[in-house]
Parts: sequence; structure tokens; C-alpha cells
Amino acid sequence: MEDDPGDAFLVGELLAEVEPELRLTVAASLPEVVDGGLLADAECVLLDLNLPGTNGLEGLHAILRADAGAAVCVLTGLDDEHLGVAAVAAGAQDYLVKGKVDGPLLIRAIRYAVERRRAETSQLRLREEQLVAAEATRLERGLLPTPLLDGSPVRARAFYRSGRARSVLGGDFYDAVRGPDGTVHAIIGDVCGHGPDEAALGALLRVSWRALVLAGVDEPQVLPKLQQVLVSERHDVTLFTTVCTVAIAPDGEAHVRLAGHPAPVVMHPPVQVEPLIGLPLGIAEHAGWDAEPLALHPGWALLLYTDGLIEGKGPVPDEPLWPEGLIRLLHDERDTPHDDLPARLVERAQVLNGGPLSDDVAILLLSADRT
Repeated sequence: MEDDPGDAFLVGELLAEVEPELRLTVAASLPEVVDGGLLADAECVLLDLNLPGTNGLEGLHAILRADAGAAVCVLTGLDDEHLGVAAVAAGAQDYLVKGKVDGPLLIRAIRYAVERRRAETSQLRLREEQLVAAEATRLERGLLPTPLLDGSPVRARAFYRSGRARSVLGGDFYDAVRGPDGTVHAIIGDVCGHGPDEAALGALLRVSWRALVLAGVDEPQVLPKLQQVLVSERHDVTLFTTVCTVAIAPDGEAHVRLAGHPAPVVMHPPVQVEPLIGLPLGIAEHAGWDAEPLALHPGWALLLYTDGLIEGKGPVPDEPLWPEGLIRLLHDERDTPHDDLPARLVERAQVLNGGPLSDDVAILLLSADRT
């Protein structure tokens, strides 16, 4: 930017001597550049500090406010070392004095300015990616726990895959914990929506559920208290969460509660449990969730999952997989070891879907065997 036509002509001549194909656009004022959209097409800005209506470094600050990633070289008639240091500290890539630069030096300064700014931008993006990765790690600790089943004959295998592109985690969550009286409690849930806020809420609900169980809260009171946590912590009053909980007493008696969530499947042979389905958490303040007794025979296994597993395409054209299709897959995979079964089910569902499943998928497989 240069308001003196003579100086602008000389700069153009210096650049043309070294790199004739370089395109130079001359602007005489800040508004012409900032408001005229010239910054979007510029690789480097040569800035005169004596533009009309500016004083000192005001022009530099205005350019960087408009485009924080702009490469700016100050080219001025003010031979002031302190001003040059201040300009670089304020974000300029270089400080050049008119009459003391030739074509090669000016071209080199421009090239260096552009490359330094690119390097700074790349470093900033790397830092942002590192922060995102750190956030994902924190959420992973919240959403993908290690089941606390020491002292119990129950084993748990889990699977999790986010449905969002370039995302590690979504709003699905699961957990399994042995309570103070020896009862094994398990939960699988799905916060409606997709994004980091939903993932954070899912992690909070999962940790809150574990705390309630380990504190010995009566099992019928766990879901009402979990709903209180959801209502108090959600960032959107329309957010709700579907949940399935299972409580397995030491004597083998089990109970299932559903809050708008797909029912679990009892394995060997696979049969879907059909308990009473209550409203999702966060829908009605005084909702209730009745427990359904569940008979578990020796060598039992129980599959809990979120709806992302069954809402992709199934074997029937234009129809999702649905629970009926999942039952058929489980019949097909009856000889698959439990350790491999969750991942295998997702693999089969993706083949039927013709590609990755669009929604998050969480699976929790509980069993009394060691296979």
C-alpha cells in the first residue's frame, strides 16, 4: 500500500527487474485494501506507514485485524530502528526502508515473509490439532471406560466407533461396574445429536452413573437421578438421552430397564428382550422406568448396543437392518468368539450398508463364560 505514485512506480520497477511475472497491485489507502477484498488475493502486503489517516503502526494493526494470517512487510521512508522492532513485534514479517533496498533484496524479503507466515500458520494448525487430540483423549477416558468387574464372574467386551467424519468420539457411552453388594450393573446410552458437546455430556452421564452405582444408590433410583444430572447439565433443553441398564444380582437374578433405547439381546440362541420401554431421559420430569425380570441361564451372554448398529441398510432393499436383522447376524455368527463378536457385527453391518455406518455405534457384550 503506497499513496505516493512515484514511490509505487519505483517499487514496481525494482520488482520487475528481478521477477517480471510478479503481479503488483497498488492501493493508496487502508479502506481500499481492507474493505475492497484485496487481502484475500495477496500473498504479501508491502505497507507504507505514512498512509493517509494512519499514524505509526495503526495501518499494520488494521491489516492484521482484517487478516491475522497476512504476510506483511513494512516498506517505509522512516529509518527508525525502534519503530522497525515494534513493527516486527506487532506482527510484521520484515521492516524495510525506502532507498536502502534493491530488487533482489526486496524479492528475497517478500519470499521470506510469505514462507515464514506459512510456517507460522502450519504451526498454529498443528497446535490446534494437538489440542483437539488432547480433548479427544480426555473424552475417551470419559466415554470408553475400563469396566470395574473385579470379583465378579461377569466379563465385559466393548466396541465403540464414531459415525462423524474425522471424529474419534460421539455421544454414545457404556459402562459396567460391580456394586458394593456384588450386583453387576451395566449401562449403554446415546445422547441425541452429534458433536463434542454431546460427547462431553455423554461422558458426564457415564461418570455420574458410575458414581451413583459405586455409592450404593438403590437401583430403582439410579435413572431418576441420572435424569436430574442430564437436565441440569445439558446445553440445549431439547436434548434427551436413551439408556438401557441391566442389574445382575449375585444369585443370577437380572433386571432390565429401558429409557427409549433398543432392548438387549440374550444370546445362545439370540432372542431380543422385550421389557417395558419408558421415555428417554430428559423428556418428562416425572417419568418412570419399570424393571423387567430377565432369566439368565448357565453360560449366558447379553448384547447391549446403540441404534447406530441397526439403522444402516439391511438385507431387505430400502429397509434398515433393525433388530430382526441383527438377530439373523447373530445366528450367522454363533461360532464367533465373544472377544471378536462386537467388531465382527459392525463389520457385517457395514457390508450390508455398503460403507461406514453414519451414526455412532457402541456395543457392550456381557457374559458369564470365558470364551
